[in-house]
Amino acid sequence: MSKDTARTLAAAILLAFCLEWGGPHHPTAQARWGPRGPARQANLIRFAPQATQTQSAPTAPKGRVDTGGALYKKVGCYQCHSNEAQGGLSGPRIGPDVVPFARFSQYTRNPTGDMPPYTSRVLSDRDLADMYAWVQARPRPPAVTAIPLLAP
Repeated sequence: MSKDTARTLAAAILLAFCLEWGGPHHPTAQARWGPRGPARQANLIRFAPQATQTQSAPTAPKGRVDTGGALYKKVGCYQCHSNEAQGGLSGPRIGPDVVPFARFSQYTRNPTGDMPPYTSRVLSDRDLADMYAWVQARPRPPAVTAIPLLAP
């Protein structure tokens, strides 16, 4: 793979991450690529299969939800991602079902932007699995149509 292809692929993966985790209004997505649109999605779709063909995604290890919730608060994740991992002013929504465990773990260890890295000295792999289990256990928000004031 050439350097240009690798850079383009890395940019597409980072864009996908920003759009998945924080939506098109996340500061990282806005600052680097502008608003999300059909051209961005087409570019992402074009490069995404190449990245996933060579790697198989491991399944999430079984985590302890109660321990994960305590760790989420202890290490300060709530300060950016809010109390229920639904996202806040400076951190995107991280649960439930936003990204697979492999991506959650990789980004937690080697983040971009303003997020501090949580190395294995700070959070063990078991701790990450526990936090991921807690994030996945968060209740889904109700559909817009189920909220009387927002329903069409």
